[in-house]
Amino acid sequence: MTGRGLAIRTRAVVGIAVAQLRQSPGRTALTVLAVALAVLSVTVLASLGVGVVEKGEQGLDSADRDIWISSDPVDPAASGTENPIVGAHSKSTAITARDDIQSASPIAMYDVYVGPNGSALERRPAVGVQETHDGFDFQEGRGFQVDAETAASPPPEEPEMGEIVIDPRVADALNVSVGDTIHVGTSRQTALTHEFTVVGISSYYSQYLGSPTVTVPLGDLQAVAGTSGTDRATFITADVTDDVDRAVVASELREEYPEYDVRTSDEQVSSMIEERTIVLASGATLVGLAVVGGVVLTANLFALVARQQREQLAALRAIGLSRPLLAGTIGSQGLAIGLLGGLVGLAATPAIVFALNGFAASVLGFERLLRTTPAVYLGGFALALVVGTAVALVAGWRAGRYARIEHLEI
Repeated sequence: MTGRGLAIRTRAVVGIAVAQLRQSPGRTALTVLAVALAVLSVTVLASLGVGVVEKGEQGLDSADRDIWISSDPVDPAASGTENPIVGAHSKSTAITARDDIQSASPIAMYDVYVGPNGSALERRPAVGVQETHDGFDFQEGRGFQVDAETAASPPPEEPEMGEIVIDPRVADALNVSVGDTIHVGTSRQTALTHEFTVVGISSYYSQYLGSPTVTVPLGDLQAVAGTSGTDRATFITADVTDDVDRAVVASELREEYPEYDVRTSDEQVSSMIEERTIVLASGATLVGLAVVGGVVLTANLFALVARQQREQLAALRAIGLSRPLLAGTIGSQGLAIGLLGGLVGLAATPAIVFALNGFAASVLGFERLLRTTPAVYLGGFALALVVGTAVALVAGWRAGRYARIEHLEI
């Protein structure tokens, strides 16, 4: 076949496909909508899968610490109520004294009761740190900072600063705001003996722990928990100086503290990922289901479109069109519908993801749980355009086998 002949055949196939689409505008619109929904199923589920996989890494990246020191047991499923590191302040001071360490500080996690009075106490996870930072993105108020002398000293027996940063949902549930006083304790009884002033409202740690969280100066939290004597913490984190290799420093710290697990930030991410294999499997499964589900939905859709056009295909076959041309006709429809449906689905994705992220943030405490990467958009559009066209060609070829003159209404 010459190039001119091929061009004529292509124009004829495209012309017939466009005519058939125009003949049933309602069916065409519904088919475009169905393709858009298939694309949305891929982009939304794939965004969720990507978000689930990346969420664990984000916490450590945001913390921006080079070395993490921990010990078993640290319960990754809970809020870290097990604090296995003993003498955390003295160890942090000793580590900070090294020439290759810029700073080191402990982090403790407990479950506490908070409330404006004894009859309105709620149990919430609490994180104890030496200071807040710019990443907290306060909705109201400010953070806190423990001075260097206090940070290097053993924790107090009683809370000294008496300041607390609470999650916005905690603030709403307790009907408190910046400047109000609330009770804090590890039991309902001890909570009545400790009062803290709300100095800021932020959901920073909530997005990593999965529930509304409060943040307290480390020494105050240990005093409330009654662990000042043992000085317990969940982690000790450290930053190395600019001129050293953190992997080398981590190796030396492992020899100095063999009873603890010393990891670089990358190794800590890997460790947390290994402890969350179910979460990772869920994320990978969501991506896989999104692709498989989208392909199945698209295949069924174009098979139905071809079947609904069986009478028209039979008429075209009766006047001499070959099966390849019939398949090309359906394939051209698939290309056009896939292009339109893909663009509609991609255009609707940001709004759907934004709404679902808002729901996840308000109910689960996870900010930006769904992540729409360029690969997610590319996958959704490829499903609509490439898979849609290929499936339509196959459906058209199969429909051509059964397009018989007896299917024509007389």
